[in-house]
Amino acid sequence: MSHRPVRILLINPNTMASVTDLVADHVRGLVGGSAEIVAVTGRFGARYIASRAAAAIAGHAALDALAEHVAGADAVYLACFGDPGLAALREVSPVPVVGMAEAACRAAFADGRRFAIVTGGALWGPMLTEFVAALGLGRYLTGVRTVAPTGAEIAADPDAALGGLAAACRACAEADGAEAVILGGAALAGLAARIQPTVPVPVLCSVEAGTRTVLAAARDGAARGEAPALASLGLSPALAALLAKP
Repeated sequence: MSHRPVRILLINPNTMASVTDLVADHVRGLVGGSAEIVAVTGRFGARYIASRAAAAIAGHAALDALAEHVAGADAVYLACFGDPGLAALREVSPVPVVGMAEAACRAAFADGRRFAIVTGGALWGPMLTEFVAALGLGRYLTGVRTVAPTGAEIAADPDAALGGLAAACRACAEADGAEAVILGGAALAGLAARIQPTVPVPVLCSVEAGTRTVLAAARDGAARGEAPALASLGLSPALAALLAKP
């Protein structure tokens, strides 16, 4: 018996369509014909999230995108490392929502491994440390190492960033004692495989970890969140209508 491919709404809450295209193309290559990927870019906010303020705005942008595009989807993939707005999305979404960072951390932690994170942008260090602690995995995190280029800059010239990313991953293993390293960020899609030969522990691509998780969620399904109806002012019509539903 044939079944239709599951439909996954991929949300990039950054406002760079080029990053959306990059991550969506990588995800489509991974899922083949097993899923339809509908990719959308944040309608407002930072070009690329690299601070707490940008992340807070991105949470709103992600909610806005979900409200506008979730109809017909079987699951939602929040394709931004750091998962801005993830809990809020789950509260109002009619289908399962998977965050890239949470999925990658849980995959890295498999079998109790100690893990590290490497990403672009210095301000992500404390933000991701807090994020992992909130997941209850803080004692398994050996550290977060950041490289100077932001994710947007890495996406624009990945070859120039490979050396620094690889060196950071090796330091996580050799100096920090990590048993696995997450290469975190939508803009870093596909780079883990290029770095892996020079790193003595597994290097996980956050995009790929999230893709595996959202595919499983789309197939399994889940109940809608239980947020109370919320009156609002100044939101997009689609988001206001979604929040108004009990």
